[in-house]
Amino acid sequence: MNPPPRPTLSVVVPVLDEQAGIATTLDALNALRSQAQGEMRRNVELVVVDGGSRDATVAFARDRADAVISASRGRGRQLNAGAALARGDLLLFVHADTVLPADAFTLVANAMDNNPRAHWGRFDVCISGGSRMFPVIAGLMNLRSAWTGIATGDQAMFVRRASFDAVGGFPDQALMEDIELSIRLRRLPGGKPLRLRQKVTTSGRRWETRGVWTTIWLMWRLRWRYWRGACADELAQAYR
Repeated sequence: MNPPPRPTLSVVVPVLDEQAGIATTLDALNALRSQAQGEMRRNVELVVVDGGSRDATVAFARDRADAVISASRGRGRQLNAGAALARGDLLLFVHADTVLPADAFTLVANAMDNNPRAHWGRFDVCISGGSRMFPVIAGLMNLRSAWTGIATGDQAMFVRRASFDAVGGFPDQALMEDIELSIRLRRLPGGKPLRLRQKVTTSGRRWETRGVWTTIWLMWRLRWRYWRGACADELAQAYR
């Protein structure tokens, strides 16, 4: 019997107490997989990494992913654990509250195939929710990423496995792991990220829970302190 084809794209989803939405997230990813073009339909795998959920997240995920594993709590640690298990040549990191656009898997594969020297990339983003500020926030996020070459996890970052391994993966830190990975990848020759203008949709629950303006001010302040060299663990306490 011939072995199954090696996935060309591994989708890694970190979770923690996501019972309310993980089934919807994974069902949407599986629908994208079934709609993918040609070989992509068979060459995508879904890996869920749980950080110690106390609800039914793992039970809901088990029948909807190719692999569900546990790792020490912390998004960077969970993403690294998922990447270590994943078999794909490309890694796509998707937050549990993020919805990818149609043909996302084919878009990522084509972007990397058409740019063989590119190490990584990300999508533009929009934010779901009722606030009139969300389109403004998302627009500024997209402009900031285009200008700085720095992406956040909400933008569904994707990277070649070889490049991910070359920079040591995500740092083992409590906050800003996505920004630090961006910085590491940018240091590689030709490290500017690809920009896919098709938008992922991320939940506005963080802004709605804390307050839109409060969250904007907090995140900009934390990023500024991080650029000034503040410890990520210290910033994580401020974030909480």
